[in-house]
Amino acid sequence: MTVDEIFKEIKDKMDKRAEVVKNELAVIRSGRASKSIVEGVKVDYYGAPMLLKQLASITVPEPRLIMIQPWDKGSFEPIQKAITSSDLGLNPTTDGKVIRITVPQLTEERRQELKKIVRKIAEEGKVSIRTIRRDAMHHIEKTEKDGLITEDEKFKNDKKVQDLTDGHIKRIDELLLHKEKEIDEV
Repeated sequence: MTVDEIFKEIKDKMDKRAEVVKNELAVIRSGRASKSIVEGVKVDYYGAPMLLKQLASITVPEPRLIMIQPWDKGSFEPIQKAITSSDLGLNPTTDGKVIRITVPQLTEERRQELKKIVRKIAEEGKVSIRTIRRDAMHHIEKTEKDGLITEDEKFKNDKKVQDLTDGHIKRIDELLLHKEKEIDEV
């Protein structure tokens, strides 16, 4: 494997891992309404599990309100049941045309719990990034031992790997900071 191939591979892996962290953080419910809170809810629709976003349009007209408009009138009850039985702690109401979910205010205790959860997600992401770095440096070292690159090139490449790692860890830290601010908003 050439050094360029190693860099392309680790950049792709690090980008994917940072994206996973971003998606995991988006699902964590803060005090503010967001489509991502309910999009991934699985609805038992005519015996087949489907994602809510595949069955309805989801909008957030106000900071504390999520509106769901099912495309099929027969899906109102399964959607409501799926949201109620999910671990989101949300209670949907309907008027026959749309399903409304009022996102309740978070207690201080719940905010602290959520912060611990998001910090754990971010830390797992950073550990994963560092593991990718370790593997890349191992490949670069092997490339040098095989005589494909010089020792100077090895050190330059190690620095490039470290810079790439630092950039991705900074990105995860920014995502974490943004999510913590979102959780603290009243």
